[in-house]
Amino acid sequence: MNLFAQQQPDVNYWQIGAILLIIIVILFVLFILIVFARFFRWWMQSWMTGAGIGILDLLGMTFRKVNPDVIVRSKIMAVQAGIDEGQGVTSKGLEAHYLAGGNVPLVIRSLIAAAKAKLDLDFKLAAAIDLAGRNILEAVQTSVNPKVIDCPSRGLGKESLDGVAQNGIQLKVKARVTVRANLRQLIGGATEETIVARVGEGIVSAIGTAKTHSEVLASPDRISKTVLARRLDSQTAFEIVSIDIADINVGENIGARLQADQAEADMRVARANAEGRRAMAVAEEQEMIAQIEENRSKLVEAEAEVPKAIADAFRNRQLGLMEFYKLRNIQADTDMRTAIAKSGIGTVSKTGTAA
Repeated sequence: MNLFAQQQPDVNYWQIGAILLIIIVILFVLFILIVFARFFRWWMQSWMTGAGIGILDLLGMTFRKVNPDVIVRSKIMAVQAGIDEGQGVTSKGLEAHYLAGGNVPLVIRSLIAAAKAKLDLDFKLAAAIDLAGRNILEAVQTSVNPKVIDCPSRGLGKESLDGVAQNGIQLKVKARVTVRANLRQLIGGATEETIVARVGEGIVSAIGTAKTHSEVLASPDRISKTVLARRLDSQTAFEIVSIDIADINVGENIGARLQADQAEADMRVARANAEGRRAMAVAEEQEMIAQIEENRSKLVEAEAEVPKAIADAFRNRQLGLMEFYKLRNIQADTDMRTAIAKSGIGTVSKTGTAA
């Protein structure tokens, strides 16, 4: 056992520790060189322009899955344009907007355009507008250079806005609305469709308040003044600069057509009422005819009782033969007078005697 222990060499732990330390230092240096080689270009651009983004910041962007090129270029654009961190443009803010799915370069370009145009726009508002789905750069450009909206819109398929004056004459109007973006109302504000709808409603209402269509034709600017006075751009993403009447034409006489339709309807009602009255008269006539036939049947029944009564009178000796003949003569005389009256033979002379 002692011989075996004497044959084993002594282990130098200090040498092993030194070798491991050298390996770790070499790996660390290699890591630093790789990181420096990868981020050197961006760090140099940031250092040369004063963007203030260091190597550790670039390395942290890699771990946070942020594209360093986008952040560095955007920060450099902001610094070169004179937009400092006091307006909220920091590397942390740019990273947060990038991770939220925003378009960082577009926001920076919009801030530069707003700063050149002296518009009140900071990074937080621009980022919020971008995340809301609005094109912030286009909004800034529209705020600087107002855009013209056709009313009615071409996509609606209507050629004009139709309004009717109080005298019943229809007017066809085409208008152009000049608007500029309201940056403070872009989030939650109504879009162009709302502006077109409100302006159309205002134009139709202004035409409807005119007593005659001649008043509108004589001064079309009354439509613009009336519509502008109603503040139709409230709660919208735009501010109305002006409303110009591009074209106005006279349409149909709606009032006369409505009166004609009303007269036609009244005539149909009168015809229906007359037909009802005629039907009632026909029914009453049929009832009277039925009553006449009923009375005739009663008369025949009554006449049939007369011979029976005469026979009973003979049996009871209440009627003599001479009285019967006198009754027949009276009856024959009555029948003759009735026949003469029906034929019209008998006429009365001026002296009152029968002709």
